[in-house]
Amino acid sequence: MLVATVLGSGMALLDSTVVNVALPRIGLDLGADLAVLQWTVNAYLLTLAGLILVGGALGDRFGRRRIFVLGVVWFAVGSLLCGIAPNAGVLVAARALQGIGGALLTPGSLALIQGSIRAEDRGRAVGLWSGLGGVGAAVGPFLGGWLVDGPGWRWVFLLNVPVAALCVPMALRHVPESRDPQAHGRFDVLGAALGAAALALLTYALIEARSATGPVLGAAVGGGLVLAVAFVYVERRRADPMVPPAIFASRQFTAVNLVTLCVYAALGGFFFLVVLQLQVVAGYSALAAGAAMLPTTALMLLLSARSGELGERIGPRIPLTVGPLLCAAGTLLMLRVGPEASYGADVLPAMFVMGMGLVTLVAPLTETVLASVDPGRAGLASGINNAAARAAGLLAVAALPLLAGMGPESYRSATQFDSAFGVAMVWCAGVFAVGAVVAWATVRTPGSGVAHHQCRTQCSVTAPALEPPPAAPEKR
Repeated sequence: MLVATVLGSGMALLDSTVVNVALPRIGLDLGADLAVLQWTVNAYLLTLAGLILVGGALGDRFGRRRIFVLGVVWFAVGSLLCGIAPNAGVLVAARALQGIGGALLTPGSLALIQGSIRAEDRGRAVGLWSGLGGVGAAVGPFLGGWLVDGPGWRWVFLLNVPVAALCVPMALRHVPESRDPQAHGRFDVLGAALGAAALALLTYALIEARSATGPVLGAAVGGGLVLAVAFVYVERRRADPMVPPAIFASRQFTAVNLVTLCVYAALGGFFFLVVLQLQVVAGYSALAAGAAMLPTTALMLLLSARSGELGERIGPRIPLTVGPLLCAAGTLLMLRVGPEASYGADVLPAMFVMGMGLVTLVAPLTETVLASVDPGRAGLASGINNAAARAAGLLAVAALPLLAGMGPESYRSATQFDSAFGVAMVWCAGVFAVGAVVAWATVRTPGSGVAHHQCRTQCSVTAPALEPPPAAPEKR
């Protein structure tokens, strides 16, 4: 059962860590501009962020194994379409289909373990699930770079097909079905549609701002804002909303989600642009660019548990303040990376400091999300935080090139991209700093450490998925 669930969730994790490494080659092979590369990342994130809460609810109602297997098959079909895409339009559409599959399989992966393994063994099972997933995250950049430099970028997607073919029969044979007996058949389809449509229109406006006409751009922005307001209105009035407004009555939960928005927006933009900088400006191969991310992942694997213990002892306020500041410092160190940059002198220090920032930040953030609500709503709280992290990354990947002044063909010119990259890193560092300020001003240490202790075994697996950026910590 552990192998089946790791294979399923690992497909989505590997896909997130290798696709960015392939972006420059995708652009060259398909004759695509920067906007297409942004959509290649964001089409996946858009459907994933919009539907992940619905995916969890479907599993609770109709069977977690059934929805998990459906998600794996759906993800594999989307991957196949990505791998054979004849042009950029088909690739972007197939990425959106992949996101739907990811929204179906991701919530069920951990829920199957939680619902099928007895309580005294569950902690060790979750730890094994998390550790195996971490190994996948570490292997991802190497694998992605090797595929791009070797058989080609299409195999980044095609590799998911045999993985799914191994996962599905294993899940059907060895994973018992489980449901939530209290789940009902009503789903907030309207809320999910409004939220996804609002994100889609705002993302379109940000990505296409350089080329769209004024009326089209105005309609996209206005429509996105109207749909966002409608989403809030619908969620406040429904008896069974996808995002219950009452959960934000917890000031701690609201505060941590604000920090999440800032941190994961900055991370989304950082990892999206860094792999391009390393290949376009520094002249790294795809394999070398993917391997450059390894220190960050290695630090997360080695030190996240200790960081969670430290957060239990001193409370979340200091880690959630210091972590984003370290990430901001690592971001500014990337300004040293230019043409013919030295890995040891220029890239490694930035990745090391960024990794230490993530180590300091991620586990306490996730523990605090889970501890800020009643235990019965921990799954919902984690799902909302998950969606917030993905939406933040989505909007950052859309907005950052515009804010940095990148043109449609910037990634084809080392000089142009290097200049805009410096501006973008300053923006990312600023957003990290805002996250630190928000944490210091709003996050408080709970009066009891019991809730934190109960959530500790989950801290490394519920952190929001950094789907857009490669080799970033997976938040699931």
